[in-house]
Amino acid sequence: MSTFDKFFFVIELISITSFGISGALAAIRKKLDMFGVVIIGVVTSIGGGIIRDLVLGIHPPKSFQNPIYATVAAVFALLTYIVEYRNAKKRGGPPSPLRVKITDIIMFCLDTAGLAIFTVVGVATAFELEHEYNVFLLCFVGTITGVGGGLLRDTFINNMPYIFVKHFYAMACIIGSIVCVVLWEPAGRITAMIAGSVVVAILRFLAAQFRWNLPHVPLVDEQLKDEQSEKKN
Repeated sequence: MSTFDKFFFVIELISITSFGISGALAAIRKKLDMFGVVIIGVVTSIGGGIIRDLVLGIHPPKSFQNPIYATVAAVFALLTYIVEYRNAKKRGGPPSPLRVKITDIIMFCLDTAGLAIFTVVGVATAFELEHEYNVFLLCFVGTITGVGGGLLRDTFINNMPYIFVKHFYAMACIIGSIVCVVLWEPAGRITAMIAGSVVVAILRFLAAQFRWNLPHVPLVDEQLKDEQSEKKN
Protein backbone atom coordinates (compact mmCIF):
# COMPACT_ATOMS: atom_id res chain seq x y z
CA MET A 1 0.00 0.00 0.00
CA SER A 2 1.43 3.38 -1.03
CA THR A 3 1.76 6.38 1.27
CA PHE A 4 -1.17 8.06 -0.47
CA ASP A 5 -3.35 4.94 -0.12
CA LYS A 6 -2.60 4.81 3.61
CA PHE A 7 -3.33 8.52 4.00
CA PHE A 8 -6.55 8.14 2.01
CA PHE A 9 -7.73 5.18 4.09
CA VAL A 10 -6.96 6.89 7.42
CA ILE A 11 -8.79 10.12 6.62
CA GLU A 12 -11.77 8.14 5.30
CA LEU A 13 -12.01 6.33 8.64
CA ILE A 14 -11.73 9.65 10.51
CA SER A 15 -14.62 11.11 8.52
CA ILE A 16 -16.66 7.91 8.89
CA THR A 17 -16.18 8.08 12.65
CA SER A 18 -17.05 11.78 12.84
CA PHE A 19 -20.23 11.43 10.83
CA GLY A 20 -21.18 8.23 12.65
CA ILE A 21 -21.11 9.99 16.02
CA SER A 22 -22.79 13.20 14.81
CA GLY A 23 -25.50 11.20 13.05
CA ALA A 24 -26.11 9.16 16.19
CA LEU A 25 -26.40 12.30 18.33
CA ALA A 26 -28.91 13.78 15.89
CA ALA A 27 -30.95 10.57 16.01
CA ILE A 28 -30.87 10.48 19.81
CA ARG A 29 -32.29 14.00 19.90
CA LYS A 30 -35.17 12.73 17.78
CA LYS A 31 -35.77 10.00 20.39
CA LEU A 32 -35.03 7.10 18.04
CA ASP A 33 -34.40 3.69 19.56
CA MET A 34 -31.01 1.95 19.52
CA PHE A 35 -31.53 0.41 16.08
CA GLY A 36 -32.64 3.73 14.62
CA VAL A 37 -29.63 5.51 16.11
CA VAL A 38 -27.22 3.00 14.55
CA ILE A 39 -28.95 3.16 11.17
CA ILE A 40 -28.86 6.97 11.09
CA GLY A 41 -25.21 6.92 12.13
CA VAL A 42 -24.34 4.53 9.31
CA VAL A 43 -26.42 6.42 6.74
CA THR A 44 -24.76 9.71 7.71
CA SER A 45 -21.32 8.13 7.40
CA ILE A 46 -21.58 6.25 4.12
CA GLY A 47 -24.51 7.97 2.37
CA GLY A 48 -22.40 10.59 0.63
CA GLY A 49 -19.90 7.98 -0.54
CA ILE A 50 -22.65 5.80 -1.98
CA ILE A 51 -24.11 8.73 -3.94
CA ARG A 52 -20.60 9.60 -5.15
CA ASP A 53 -19.94 6.06 -6.37
CA LEU A 54 -23.27 5.90 -8.18
CA VAL A 55 -22.46 9.16 -9.97
CA LEU A 56 -19.01 7.86 -10.93
CA GLY A 57 -20.30 4.48 -12.04
CA ILE A 58 -18.61 2.45 -9.30
CA HIS A 59 -20.72 -0.69 -8.86
CA PRO A 60 -21.22 -1.88 -6.23
CA PRO A 61 -20.33 1.23 -4.20
CA LYS A 62 -17.13 0.98 -2.16
CA SER A 63 -19.08 0.87 1.10
CA PHE A 64 -20.51 -2.50 0.00
CA GLN A 65 -17.21 -3.77 -1.37
CA ASN A 66 -15.43 -3.21 1.94
CA PRO A 67 -17.63 -3.67 5.04
CA ILE A 68 -15.16 -1.90 7.34
CA TYR A 69 -16.73 1.49 6.56
CA ALA A 70 -20.25 0.54 7.63
CA THR A 71 -18.86 -1.51 10.54
CA VAL A 72 -16.84 1.39 11.95
CA ALA A 73 -19.81 3.74 11.57
CA ALA A 74 -22.16 1.27 13.30
CA VAL A 75 -19.73 0.64 16.17
CA PHE A 76 -19.23 4.33 16.95
CA ALA A 77 -22.94 5.07 16.58
CA LEU A 78 -23.70 2.25 19.02
CA LEU A 79 -21.06 3.46 21.47
CA THR A 80 -22.54 6.95 21.27
CA TYR A 81 -25.97 5.55 22.06
CA ILE A 82 -24.65 3.57 25.04
CA VAL A 83 -22.82 6.59 26.48
CA GLU A 84 -25.84 8.88 26.06
CA TYR A 85 -28.18 6.22 27.49
CA ARG A 86 -26.04 5.76 30.59
CA ASN A 87 -25.69 9.51 31.08
CA ALA A 88 -29.45 9.95 30.80
CA LYS A 89 -30.01 7.22 33.40
CA LYS A 90 -27.60 8.89 35.80
CA ARG A 91 -29.21 12.30 35.36
CA GLY A 92 -32.72 10.97 35.78
CA GLY A 93 -34.08 13.85 33.73
CA PRO A 94 -33.51 16.06 30.72
CA PRO A 95 -29.98 17.40 30.11
CA SER A 96 -28.99 20.78 31.49
CA PRO A 97 -28.70 23.79 29.13
CA LEU A 98 -24.91 23.62 29.52
CA ARG A 99 -24.84 19.98 28.47
CA VAL A 100 -27.06 20.75 25.48
CA LYS A 101 -24.67 23.53 24.46
CA ILE A 102 -21.65 21.24 24.81
CA THR A 103 -23.39 18.58 22.72
CA ASP A 104 -24.15 21.20 20.06
CA ILE A 105 -20.47 22.15 19.93
CA ILE A 106 -19.40 18.51 19.68
CA MET A 107 -21.90 17.85 16.90
CA PHE A 108 -20.74 20.92 15.02
CA CYS A 109 -17.05 19.97 15.28
CA LEU A 110 -17.67 16.36 14.23
CA ASP A 111 -19.94 17.43 11.39
CA THR A 112 -17.36 19.94 10.18
CA ALA A 113 -14.56 17.37 10.30
CA GLY A 114 -16.60 14.83 8.36
CA LEU A 115 -17.74 17.45 5.87
CA ALA A 116 -14.21 18.74 5.21
CA ILE A 117 -12.62 15.33 4.81
CA PHE A 118 -15.37 13.73 2.76
CA THR A 119 -15.34 16.66 0.33
CA VAL A 120 -11.70 16.11 -0.63
CA VAL A 121 -12.14 12.34 -0.53
CA GLY A 122 -14.83 12.73 -3.18
CA VAL A 123 -12.52 14.81 -5.37
CA ALA A 124 -9.69 12.31 -4.91
CA THR A 125 -11.91 9.35 -5.78
CA ALA A 126 -12.93 11.01 -9.04
CA PHE A 127 -9.33 11.88 -9.89
CA GLU A 128 -8.09 8.37 -9.17
CA LEU A 129 -10.81 6.83 -11.30
CA GLU A 130 -10.25 8.98 -14.37
CA HIS A 131 -7.86 11.91 -14.95
CA GLU A 132 -9.91 13.39 -17.81
CA TYR A 133 -12.88 14.55 -15.73
CA ASN A 134 -13.75 18.23 -16.04
CA VAL A 135 -13.64 20.67 -13.14
CA PHE A 136 -17.43 20.82 -12.80
CA LEU A 137 -17.77 17.07 -12.29
CA LEU A 138 -14.84 16.93 -9.86
CA CYS A 139 -16.31 19.73 -7.74
CA PHE A 140 -19.81 18.27 -7.94
CA VAL A 141 -18.59 14.87 -6.78
CA GLY A 142 -16.61 16.46 -3.94
CA THR A 143 -19.60 18.49 -2.79
CA ILE A 144 -22.12 15.64 -2.96
CA THR A 145 -19.74 13.36 -1.07
CA GLY A 146 -19.47 15.94 1.69
CA VAL A 147 -23.13 16.85 2.04
CA GLY A 148 -24.82 13.62 0.89
CA GLY A 149 -24.74 11.82 4.22
CA GLY A 150 -26.09 14.82 6.12
CA LEU A 151 -28.79 15.31 3.51
CA LEU A 152 -29.97 11.71 3.94
CA ARG A 153 -29.73 11.99 7.74
CA ASP A 154 -31.92 15.09 7.87
CA THR A 155 -34.41 13.57 5.45
CA PHE A 156 -34.69 10.36 7.49
CA ILE A 157 -35.20 12.15 10.82
CA ASN A 158 -37.66 14.64 9.29
CA ASN A 159 -35.52 17.77 9.56
CA MET A 160 -35.14 20.45 6.91
CA PRO A 161 -31.83 19.49 5.24
CA TYR A 162 -29.07 21.58 6.79
CA ILE A 163 -27.50 22.42 3.43
CA PHE A 164 -30.53 24.47 2.41
CA VAL A 165 -30.90 26.68 5.46
CA LYS A 166 -27.76 27.00 7.59
CA HIS A 167 -24.32 28.54 7.73
CA PHE A 168 -22.91 28.48 4.23
CA TYR A 169 -22.90 24.66 4.39
CA ALA A 170 -22.73 23.49 0.79
CA MET A 171 -20.85 26.58 -0.41
CA ALA A 172 -17.97 25.68 1.90
CA CYS A 173 -17.77 22.28 0.17
CA ILE A 174 -17.87 23.84 -3.29
CA ILE A 175 -15.05 26.26 -2.47
CA GLY A 176 -13.00 23.52 -0.79
CA SER A 177 -13.50 21.28 -3.82
CA ILE A 178 -12.29 24.02 -6.15
CA VAL A 179 -9.17 24.56 -4.03
CA CYS A 180 -8.45 20.82 -4.03
CA VAL A 181 -8.92 20.52 -7.81
CA VAL A 182 -6.78 23.58 -8.59
CA LEU A 183 -3.91 22.39 -6.36
CA TRP A 184 -4.09 18.72 -7.39
CA GLU A 185 -1.40 18.80 -10.09
CA PRO A 186 0.91 21.66 -9.01
CA ALA A 187 0.96 20.92 -5.25
CA GLY A 188 0.46 17.15 -5.18
CA ARG A 189 -2.43 14.98 -4.06
CA ILE A 190 -1.91 14.99 -0.31
CA THR A 191 -1.21 18.73 -0.11
CA ALA A 192 -4.26 19.48 -2.27
CA MET A 193 -6.51 17.35 -0.05
CA ILE A 194 -5.20 18.90 3.15
CA ALA A 195 -5.62 22.41 1.74
CA GLY A 196 -9.14 21.71 0.49
CA SER A 197 -10.29 20.21 3.78
CA VAL A 198 -8.76 23.08 5.77
CA VAL A 199 -10.60 25.61 3.60
CA VAL A 200 -13.92 23.81 4.17
CA ALA A 201 -13.34 23.66 7.94
CA ILE A 202 -12.30 27.32 8.20
CA LEU A 203 -15.30 28.49 6.19
CA ARG A 204 -17.66 26.43 8.34
CA PHE A 205 -16.24 27.84 11.58
CA LEU A 206 -16.32 31.40 10.23
CA ALA A 207 -19.87 30.93 8.98
CA ALA A 208 -20.99 29.71 12.40
CA GLN A 209 -19.08 32.44 14.25
CA PHE A 210 -20.32 35.33 12.12
CA ARG A 211 -23.65 33.76 11.14
CA TRP A 212 -22.98 33.73 7.43
CA ASN A 213 -26.03 32.53 5.57
CA LEU A 214 -27.05 32.81 1.96
CA PRO A 215 -29.90 35.32 1.54
CA HIS A 216 -33.52 34.23 1.91
CA VAL A 217 -36.45 35.81 0.11
CA PRO A 218 -37.80 38.40 2.62
CA LEU A 219 -41.41 37.71 1.72
CA VAL A 220 -41.00 34.06 2.66
CA ASP A 221 -39.47 35.04 6.01
CA GLU A 222 -42.43 37.31 6.76
CA GLN A 223 -44.88 34.57 5.84
CA LEU A 224 -43.13 32.17 8.20
CA LYS A 225 -43.33 34.70 11.03
CA ASP A 226 -47.02 35.18 10.38
CA GLU A 227 -47.60 31.42 10.42
CA GLN A 228 -45.70 31.05 13.70
CA SER A 229 -47.63 33.89 15.35
CA GLU A 230 -50.91 32.32 14.22
CA LYS A 231 -49.93 29.02 15.76
CA LYS A 232 -49.10 30.73 19.07
CA ASN A 233 -52.45 32.48 19.08
